[in-house]
Amino acid sequence: MKKKVVRFDFWINPVFDEHLAKFKDIDLAICRYADDDKKTLATLQEAQIYHICAARDEVPKQWWLGAELLKQLPNLLCASASGAGFDPIDLEACNRHGVLVVNQSSCNADSVAEHAIGLLLSVKHRIAESDRVMRANAYTTREDLMGNEIKGLTIGIVGVGNIGTRVAHLAKAFGMQVIGCDPKLTDAEIAKRGATPVSFEQLVTQSDVVSVHCPRSPETMNLFGADQYRAMKKGSVFLSTARGGIHDEKALFEALRDKHLSGAGLDVWTVEPPAIDNPLLSLPNVTATYHTAGVTHEARRNAARMGAEQIEGLLRCERAPRMANPEVWPVFVERYKKMFG
Repeated sequence: MKKKVVRFDFWINPVFDEHLAKFKDIDLAICRYADDDKKTLATLQEAQIYHICAARDEVPKQWWLGAELLKQLPNLLCASASGAGFDPIDLEACNRHGVLVVNQSSCNADSVAEHAIGLLLSVKHRIAESDRVMRANAYTTREDLMGNEIKGLTIGIVGVGNIGTRVAHLAKAFGMQVIGCDPKLTDAEIAKRGATPVSFEQLVTQSDVVSVHCPRSPETMNLFGADQYRAMKKGSVFLSTARGGIHDEKALFEALRDKHLSGAGLDVWTVEPPAIDNPLLSLPNVTATYHTAGVTHEARRNAARMGAEQIEGLLRCERAPRMANPEVWPVFVERYKKMFG
């Protein structure tokens, strides 16, 4: 009996399809977002694994994996996110339906960490601002674009996972002091990863630069709002390459407009892409990118390879290395054996 993997026609490095094509007992079906919904649903109903785009704004809502869709997919054993995040997947609903959720955590850690440091350098050295002035032919004097070094500053890392750990190492290479907080890690583990452990409140008040790398969850939604921005040092910088919704954009705009914060580097937005009239885009001290921190050739190749190899293993009933809900693993094994013996 063939085992079926379904994905949509979002951009993915060819290594994903090439790897799964090596196995005669694995059938990869590629649906088109433009296809008739009934046809797509019929294909998904045959799937043991649904490989879903990790970016919530790139997946039509009817194909988000929530309770309603799960009810219609009796053969689904696993949802595989194409990247480190899994925003279009309802983890609690998958738990209730006995569906394993896996991701490709660490696939883009180097790319995102480099991007975060790039945003910091752009803000402090006014690189993007200088570029805009030059293209507008609005130059006056070099001193009008004078920036600041980052050596000696304290960077506070919120979420010391794969990405946060790499940011810590890069920041130290620039001569920065690194502090960090992560409720999922012990102080000893945070220290091992390159940051001095502090509480969230201490991080907010002690950092010259706050860099956010925690996952989007009910606990982290609006983690940064007006109170947190007010508590930050005057003249400090806010960075996020995490997920939109973790920081309050209106409150951030006000903190920047009122010059309490000196700048921000943002790769993620509540709505992606942000509207052109988003107030943050009107500020010269904001460097903005299109949620592209993890979109490099290397990261996308890593994600595709890791995803395909993990799916291959799962379809041999081998324990997955990157499970978002490991408590469901015994259920996965039981359901797999009923299907395939």
